[in-house]
Amino acid sequence: MTTPVQETKAQRVERLKREKNPWECLDEIRRFAREGFNSIPAEWLGTYFRWWGVYTQGDGAGVVGGKGGEGKSAPYFMIRIRVPGGILSSHQLRAISDAAKLHARGVADLTVRQNVQLHWVSIESLPEVLEILWRAGLTTTGSCGDDTRNITGCPVAGLDGDEICDASPLVLQATELLVGNPAFYNLPRKLKICITGCRVWCSYPEINDVGLTALSYTRNGHPEVGFSLQVCGGLSSEPFFAKRLSAFVRWGQVLPVIKGVAEIYRDADCLRENRERARLKYLFMRHGWTPEHFQEELERRIGFRLEPAGDDNPPADSYRDHVGIHPQKLEGYCYVGAAVLRGRITAEQLGAAADLAEDFARGELRITNMQNLLVVNVPSKRAEELARELAAVGLRPEGSPFWRGAIACTGMEFCKLAITETKSFARWLVEEMDELLPGFDQDLKLHITGCPNSCGQHWIADIGIEGKKMKVDGQIVDAYYFFVGGAVGEHRKFARPVGYRCPASEVPQAIARLLRAYESGRFDAENLRQFFARHGEGTLRQFLAGEEVAAVTRDSSPGRPPHGVEG
Repeated sequence: MTTPVQETKAQRVERLKREKNPWECLDEIRRFAREGFNSIPAEWLGTYFRWWGVYTQGDGAGVVGGKGGEGKSAPYFMIRIRVPGGILSSHQLRAISDAAKLHARGVADLTVRQNVQLHWVSIESLPEVLEILWRAGLTTTGSCGDDTRNITGCPVAGLDGDEICDASPLVLQATELLVGNPAFYNLPRKLKICITGCRVWCSYPEINDVGLTALSYTRNGHPEVGFSLQVCGGLSSEPFFAKRLSAFVRWGQVLPVIKGVAEIYRDADCLRENRERARLKYLFMRHGWTPEHFQEELERRIGFRLEPAGDDNPPADSYRDHVGIHPQKLEGYCYVGAAVLRGRITAEQLGAAADLAEDFARGELRITNMQNLLVVNVPSKRAEELARELAAVGLRPEGSPFWRGAIACTGMEFCKLAITETKSFARWLVEEMDELLPGFDQDLKLHITGCPNSCGQHWIADIGIEGKKMKVDGQIVDAYYFFVGGAVGEHRKFARPVGYRCPASEVPQAIARLLRAYESGRFDAENLRQFFARHGEGTLRQFLAGEEVAAVTRDSSPGRPPHGVEG
């Protein structure tokens, strides 16, 4: 008798996607809400819900106790709300506050892709949460799953006096083109797009599948604004910077180009064979594609040639967290940015921010890629008062470099792939650093990720720490492995693993030793990136440990790259 061939994970997911477009199945979700959690079939829990921005929530133990590299689920869901370009109105923020208060235990998270995430949502509550969001003009559609994720952009688009152009209309148009479009519901994996008109690339086009950055050229004596195009960037456990194509993309060509890239990805059957190697970057990393090949195929699909691009002027060592009071291009107005430590925000803070945006401005807000919240179009004469009111509800418009620069992924609290707890740890770490180095005044990107999959973007941090476990006095404890020297822009470079690991409880002292070595040993005007670049791993390890220590091997990921954890 012939033994039936067992499906691989990739084959199973591809079969499920062929059988059903989840966007057409809202009635099934409503039925599950009526019948309860136990009525939900495995294919919905593990696959289809993600197309609705819904992800099963971990049981609080992370990857521990599960199987196949994934931990156990609780009977609750995470819901990811997509906010294109991070642009929100006060009534939308208030709707999120209401949903969090009524159905998500009063908390939410701002993410590194300008989304908002809710947790603790029951299946019985899910339709009502979706209705609350829809009534406010918000959606969760496509914010997880094998489709186009939230399209990011500069959070001060249209406000920044130094921007080349306001690209936010293109962000909204591209969202309308792809999200909910049945032609693009079934991609090999997630597709991440960034469109920005700013000069400092604060939304990190280099780590997106599609990165469009504004350029201004003078052609035949006339200025013209268009975009440079980078493709196939991404982080996860195998980071890859996007490759720039030789293309000047005119404003009117942006949507056809994005559609063309999405079609290339959708039709790349070689990326459907292995879920761990299904991102667009693997065309370059595993299948021999080059920028020239990619551009040739793109031009064939869009039906026209793209003009060659000139210099794109990537920013050098820019640090832009948008925290504080900043003037806008319109005289007499500014925006006020609040640092939301590790992105965790309460329903009460969301509601207060919505009220303040109406009381002091025009009810307009923005979410940034550094998990912060801005109130925009504030009359300058009222900015200081607004800053005090935000601070009074725990949304600080100022703070130490540690408070402003800390980024944290979801972590073990809710994520089934996490090895360590990150959100509470991040707050404790920042408080410890403020005590250990109260006078430290250098811009710092301090990124915390609970596993090797880099949802906390540790590969592009000045100091990135990756969650591990280690045994101390016979007990298994949270630990972190150190990376240093990551950067984007002109000096783009992934952070180097330096072979040092320590228990989570020792991380503050290790970082303090490293930063004291920087303060005492730096050259004039030398920043952290430059300091780290001129020291070898052994020296950096010695700075961290306070003594000479042998290198520790970095463990590989215990599980597959996540479906949707990082947005």
